Amino acid sequence: MQKSTLLHLRFPFSFFLLPVYLFALSISNSVDPIGASITFVVLHFFLYPASNGYNSYFDKDEESIGGLKNPPTVTKELYYTSLALDFLALAVGVFFISLEFMCLLLLYGVASKAYSHPAVRIKKFPFLEWITAFFFQGYFTFLMAYIGINQVSLHETLDIHIQFPAILSSLLLGGSYPMTQIYQHNEDARRGDNTISRILGVLGTFHFTAVFFLIANSGFVYYFLKWFEISDLVLFQTALTPSLVYFLLWYFKVRKNTEFANYQSTMRLNILSSALLNLFFLMQFLGN
Repeated sequence: MQKSTLLHLRFPFSFFLLPVYLFALSISNSVDPIGASITFVVLHFFLYPASNGYNSYFDKDEESIGGLKNPPTVTKELYYTSLALDFLALAVGVFFISLEFMCLLLLYGVASKAYSHPAVRIKKFPFLEWITAFFFQGYFTFLMAYIGINQVSLHETLDIHIQFPAILSSLLLGGSYPMTQIYQHNEDARRGDNTISRILGVLGTFHFTAVFFLIANSGFVYYFLKWFEISDLVLFQTALTPSLVYFLLWYFKVRKNTEFANYQSTMRLNILSSALLNLFFLMQFLGN
């Protein structure tokens, strides 16, 4: 495998999507160790890298992208490798988990391809590209992970105790997703992609994220007060605080000079928030 292909698969980027899996794991009452392990591998080593590689192949980015400051030139090998990883995810999913789980993987893969393929190119439509990420990377992935972890059917996830955290996952993603595009406005404009962040503008993206953060956090306050202990809520707020402080300090810097809305600052926020959320949900799982 060429180095450029390996880089564009962006395996480390899966770390930023790990909180959704760990959230599903933390509320699971009948964890199947094999199912949980296979689901983790399928999502973070097959499905997400396949989506990253496919997206990179058609984007052909020349400037920084998520998890890759200096993206190398893409090759046809990247295209075929991303498809091979997709196939591997489906094969492992149906063999070790279930046909239903495989169908969910397939739907996620189709959505991620429609996101970047020139025949559809959802990225050209700001609201549609945001709602696609909002639904599939949050709510949809949460249910998919829960099904694999607990070896249950989709019908069994209709309980409010599962649906509510699935919705909260989307609310978290809905606010943070535009921030991942804030430094790509020039690149997106060059390709004609009207992403939600480009439409909102630099400061508008911060404001949008702040509003969604308040909505998501309000949902989590209700969630922990209704079904958990007050100590769980305190721990969650503690986990969020460093990211919130960083976000506010960064915002005031960007208000003075939009040049600070750059790749390095965005990645620092992603790493900080993802690391703390991953730690919190892992602690929840071990505690439960």
